[in-house]
Amino acid sequence: MRKRSLLAATTLAALIGSTALAVPSYADTDRPIPLTDAGDTVVDGVHQHIFLADRYNNRIVVTDATGKYTGTTLTGLPQVRDLELSPDGNTLYAALYGADKIVAIDTATLRQTAEYPTGAGTMPSSVSFADGKLWFGYGDQWESGLGKVDLTAETPVVTLDLAAGHDFASPPKLYADPDNPGTLLALDAGISSGPIIVYDISSGTPVIRVTEDKGGFYKDAALTPDGQNVVVAGPGTRALTEYRLSDLAQVRTYPVKDQPETVSIAPDGTVAATVLDTDDIGDTYVFTGGPGKPSVRNVSHSWMPWGAHAISWSADGAKLFVQTGSGESTKLHRIDEPRKYEATLTVNAPTTAARAKSLKVTGRLTAGLALPAGTPLKVTRTDRESPKGKLLGTKPLGSGGAFGFTDTPQSGGTVTYTVTYEGDATHTPARGADSVAVSRAKPVLTIGNNGKVYSYGKDVRFTAHLGRTYSNRTVEIWADPFGADKPNKLVKTGKVNSHGDLSVTLDLRRDTKVTARYKGDSRYTSASASSTVGAKVSVSTSVSNHYRAKSAWGHTYYFFHKTKNPLITTKMPYYPGRAQKFEFEVYYQGRWYPGDPAYFRLGTGGVSKVTITGNHSEDVGWRFRVRSSYINGTSGDSVNSTTHGAWKYFTFTG
Repeated sequence: MRKRSLLAATTLAALIGSTALAVPSYADTDRPIPLTDAGDTVVDGVHQHIFLADRYNNRIVVTDATGKYTGTTLTGLPQVRDLELSPDGNTLYAALYGADKIVAIDTATLRQTAEYPTGAGTMPSSVSFADGKLWFGYGDQWESGLGKVDLTAETPVVTLDLAAGHDFASPPKLYADPDNPGTLLALDAGISSGPIIVYDISSGTPVIRVTEDKGGFYKDAALTPDGQNVVVAGPGTRALTEYRLSDLAQVRTYPVKDQPETVSIAPDGTVAATVLDTDDIGDTYVFTGGPGKPSVRNVSHSWMPWGAHAISWSADGAKLFVQTGSGESTKLHRIDEPRKYEATLTVNAPTTAARAKSLKVTGRLTAGLALPAGTPLKVTRTDRESPKGKLLGTKPLGSGGAFGFTDTPQSGGTVTYTVTYEGDATHTPARGADSVAVSRAKPVLTIGNNGKVYSYGKDVRFTAHLGRTYSNRTVEIWADPFGADKPNKLVKTGKVNSHGDLSVTLDLRRDTKVTARYKGDSRYTSASASSTVGAKVSVSTSVSNHYRAKSAWGHTYYFFHKTKNPLITTKMPYYPGRAQKFEFEVYYQGRWYPGDPAYFRLGTGGVSKVTITGNHSEDVGWRFRVRSSYINGTSGDSVNSTTHGAWKYFTFTG
């Protein structure tokens, strides 16, 4: 269970000269990966793969060298627990806890090439390659042990019970390195009194070289690049601890602020680790310059995964991969410059400010390794006059990481100040921004004719007037006829003339709301003004079945024989559901007396015909009149203004 990338120091230089430099540079990235929970991670620098064990789904998920999942999974691997690369990088070994075997997978073809049954009920959970053999930890609790698969034999042979007299409390975690042959490290991690054991395996049969109780409950471990030392995560909340394998003497500690969960060491010896991070103050540690002052990042706001090797360096040691989350939220976070201290830049601008008045912007640039006063910060202002941003120059960092500067914005609206730190050899770049709402003046905008009523089909001129503005002199005029079937429509857009006017002529056939709109500019706000005008309907009324029409009593009268029924035909513009109001009046002793009005639906052609029936013998000599009208609201709709037709007069003769 050798938890670092394939590259040993002797092969690093060759790889950098070939495939390593072919990998493009990326910014820090979170990529979703289809793991139910974090599992063991192995980086294959030869074939540019990252292998991630997914024990809950019985598979190995494969990404490319950048950490991007490309859809490849190796399936049919019951409760796969631990992964190990052969020294040449051509074979991946996987311990299958749920199948009592170890399998070999070709890392070029990603196909299984061999399997090594370890015995019924052995449940192998860790595997490490050393001296031509696969060493594996197996069993459950006190029924645990150390075994091997001898790959040097013509037919690989499995041997169990090789613990050399130690009684493991749980399956041992195993580590080995080709640069320290004949040595196998085992952690008895399942109990507080569990020791660290260094085996001499040079004869093929393990012999305990040195063992010592270091507190048990070890979470993870990683060997240094020369294979001579080990850095152990756990137990509890104590620091990462480095021990010398020759005598298990403590070499140094790597302090962390929470319970360490997993550790990985780059080919150049840089130690990286994750902690549980229950307080969400930083979960990923990189000890670039040794234990003194680590670079600390907070790559996740949730607790970090536990119970798995969830952090690994890229093959060339340039990037760091960290598993975060769980279930459908599991991700692989790639840190592109892990050895640098992550800089954080905050910017604070006023919430509001007056245009053309001085305002002050403050902020702070912080990092695990403090930056000196005078560090240059680039300042950019983005506003309506400079939508792509205007460089305001550089401002120096003050003492304690604080900075401040003043500015006088000429543009109103949202003004954003962006401060950028370019980074250096030991710090990542940082960027922060904040916005201030800068006041703008309100322009004068009017449009005439409000409240006027026009005849049907009248061409009416509407004039919008725009007062003083800064740069934008364009106005839109919209017409919104009453009725859901007619949408609001842009009827004209253009720059106002030297008097500030823009006009349009509309053919009014319905009541209409006419709106002038101004979108504003950098110094004046947007504005709108509306005018609602009425449009009457056209009403024509004709009389039929009379025998004569002549002027009488000051009007044109239609004369009917008492045997004829007057037919009154009304025509007006059609609208669904529209009805005309029909009024009937009789003249008596110098006054007109109304009867009860009635409403009659228009046909689709806009025509309504009403026949006046009755015993007209009784009507002889009486004078009558009728009128057809459109009444807004009661004629079935409200899209026009109330319009009364002309009175039609008639009488009956014998």
